[in-house]
Amino acid sequence: MVRTVVGAHYGIGSWLMQRISAAIMGVFAVIFLLVLLLHPPASYGDWKALMAHSWVKVGMLLFLLSLFLHAWVGMRDILMDYVHRTGIRLALQVLVLVSLAVYAIWAVRILWGN
Repeated sequence: MVRTVVGAHYGIGSWLMQRISAAIMGVFAVIFLLVLLLHPPASYGDWKALMAHSWVKVGMLLFLLSLFLHAWVGMRDILMDYVHRTGIRLALQVLVLVSLAVYAIWAVRILWGN
């Protein structure tokens, strides 16, 4: 019996993207929690000094971008599974994408802004 595969073939790419983004978030969360446990910031100045390190900024940005990518894959899959009208699904996907892009720009501004 020959089976014909149809569809967009998102399966393995989405699966891999979810796993990689989750791994990045997990690694950064563990490292950041260890730093907080070993050197707990006691004041606003301590937090500001901790967040001024470029490794923290880069790690936090990677964490947030991974979070947004993880959210996009999850929301896209939910919308594809449960919103059957194409126009509404497309509008919701665009809304999610625009929201995540705004959050990413906002994160960069917070991390590297004055």
